[in-house]
Amino acid sequence: MHTSTSITLVAMIAGAAIACSDSPTSHEQPNPNALEEITPEEAGFSAFALMEAVAGFQQIGSAAVVALYDGKVLLSWGEVDRKFWCHSIRKPFLSSLYGIYVGRGVIDTSKTLEQLGIDDIPPELTEDEKQARVADLLKSRSGVYHPAAAETASMAAERPERGSHEPNTFFYYNNWDFNVAGAIFEQETGIGIFDAFEQEIAIPIGMQDFTASDGYYSYEQEKSNYPAYPFQMTAMDMARFGLLYLRNGSWEGQQIVPQEWIAGSTTAYSVEDADLNIGYGMMWYVIPDDFPVFGPGFAHSGIGVHLLLVLPEDNLVIVHRVNTFEPWTMTGEDYLPLVGQIVEAKIN
Repeated sequence: MHTSTSITLVAMIAGAAIACSDSPTSHEQPNPNALEEITPEEAGFSAFALMEAVAGFQQIGSAAVVALYDGKVLLSWGEVDRKFWCHSIRKPFLSSLYGIYVGRGVIDTSKTLEQLGIDDIPPELTEDEKQARVADLLKSRSGVYHPAAAETASMAAERPERGSHEPNTFFYYNNWDFNVAGAIFEQETGIGIFDAFEQEIAIPIGMQDFTASDGYYSYEQEKSNYPAYPFQMTAMDMARFGLLYLRNGSWEGQQIVPQEWIAGSTTAYSVEDADLNIGYGMMWYVIPDDFPVFGPGFAHSGIGVHLLLVLPEDNLVIVHRVNTFEPWTMTGEDYLPLVGQIVEAKIN
């Protein structure tokens, strides 16, 4: 971690912001949806420790960091209002929509692929594969190891052989499952993912920038019939989504995502990383008590450098963004200790 006074001074000179961005000028109107801001002292955090963390983020080339404490903006640094690709953080966004429509009785997660008429390009699904349920896809336990859109070379290399595991018997982080879950959502609801997210999530919780046009369908039809569904989103709007989950799906007295879905989707059904004991729920990573950097809580990452982290016991939501429109070299080893430094800045 970066803890020298000289680095702190560099961050201060560069205009790093703790607790808020610049106040609106006389030409700007305050945003009525803006979250309340709080100083580190008011929240019981060390301003010095937060500045040290910000200096580290600046040094490694992060684009934006937001931390919310008790629903208020504790730290806001960098391009917090710039839309970046979310990559795999698209998955908890879809999970939230499933929670809403399962709660309304529109989607039945016990239905099988066969019952839903799901197949794919040759080699088509086998009868055994078609017995996978929607719930298995959400948990990435379908046992269907068909090529998929947005599948990296390493994912393809690690993909198990077709037919090697029965549905709901084995975890593999499987973009086929996630992509088909998106297609099933649209088939069962009759609503596009991005339109649904705008209407059901973004507008009710007051997202300041997201619109349905911030997503698109990424097809690779030589691999599969089913597209990925990338989102673009600002760090501040992503933090607001995390706050919805910190509040157990409730926003200003309205239950947006059912509380039981929040609990169920952030429960581990598989071990994703045996060395660190990280689990996987329904499109969320589940962080154990003994995780060496922070925890317990739940999170999702995007290509290893974007992070949405919710720590209920610490009353914190932390978002880390990188400008992946351009080449980058950062890894989790670079930024995760700095995220931990934000958590540790709380003064006991």
